[in-house]
Amino acid sequence: MVDHLFPTTVVGSMPRPQYIKDLVEASPTTGSSNQDFQRLMDGAVPYVAQMQELAGIDIISDGEWRRKSYIGVIADICTGFDVSIREVNGQRQTWHVVTEKIETANPGLLAREAAFLKAHTTAEVKVALPSPYLLGERMWDPELSSKAYPSKRHFTEALVPVLRRELIALRDEGVAMAQFDDPHLCLLVDPKVRATYADPEAEMDCCVDMLNEIVAGVDGITVALHLCRRNRGRAGWVGEGGYEPIIPALRKLNFNMVMLEFAMPAAGDKKVLSDLPEEMKIGLGCVDCRSPHIDTPEEIVQRVKQALEFVAPERITLHPDCGFAPGSAADIPMDEAYLKLRNEALAARLLREEYG
Repeated sequence: MVDHLFPTTVVGSMPRPQYIKDLVEASPTTGSSNQDFQRLMDGAVPYVAQMQELAGIDIISDGEWRRKSYIGVIADICTGFDVSIREVNGQRQTWHVVTEKIETANPGLLAREAAFLKAHTTAEVKVALPSPYLLGERMWDPELSSKAYPSKRHFTEALVPVLRRELIALRDEGVAMAQFDDPHLCLLVDPKVRATYADPEAEMDCCVDMLNEIVAGVDGITVALHLCRRNRGRAGWVGEGGYEPIIPALRKLNFNMVMLEFAMPAAGDKKVLSDLPEEMKIGLGCVDCRSPHIDTPEEIVQRVKQALEFVAPERITLHPDCGFAPGSAADIPMDEAYLKLRNEALAARLLREEYG
């Protein structure tokens, strides 16, 4: 991992040019069995990698351009899912539902994609994986899934060994960071969302328990959990509220890092950072990924300094609040993302000069 103060990274997804959107939507599968898809993507991914590298980002991703969605990658690894296109908030989105018992048909897919990325950059690389709890919320349907898995919990438990094997393969490939995404856990900061559960604390513990089971005994790779209040691009976010309600669950998390969004106004007080375990690194969302405003390096520095009132500089990694395009239909301009990442790297340089 990067050994200087204030390392910089992305959350995962990067904006997709129209030809990438067309390629993803036209492909019945995006897995390694689709050779034409992979050939075209092999020509495209180096561009998004080099863009992050030129911006000055220390730990980069492949932009998740190969994925129909940031969670849909599980259907490229396993069989058992039906795929459709739905209209969600005025956007066409790929939708996966588990309908049969899952079987691992493409093990090590993420590690092979990471190997390709590593061959086209001098930066450290990261790979994002969906949390099993999130997959249960999004992909288990009481009518369509119950014959295969009687409950959501049965489905999520079946995902744990699959994701653990992918994590180990990433470690063996020399990937610097594996980032698990779970915006649904983060939505439990919102009192309206918590009110829909009989026991929201049990939901939080269930999520964390499965994540801990995935990473137990796996060393040699930094594991991070990314939390956000859902990213609707220009339309903003879904959940409201500070992190206080989920802190007890996060204190049980056996991860190296937790990545939180703090550039958005709904994120609450940064004082909550002092409630996280001291050995846990902090991924600080300090760059807005939703609005067209380009955060200046000075604005980013100020957000980081607010966090430094509660945590030491050695614990902080800089990143945008969320991915720039978590859905394949997301429409954030590439140049906007580049300028924001460039200013993130400039802000980190200013912070190193002051605190190094």
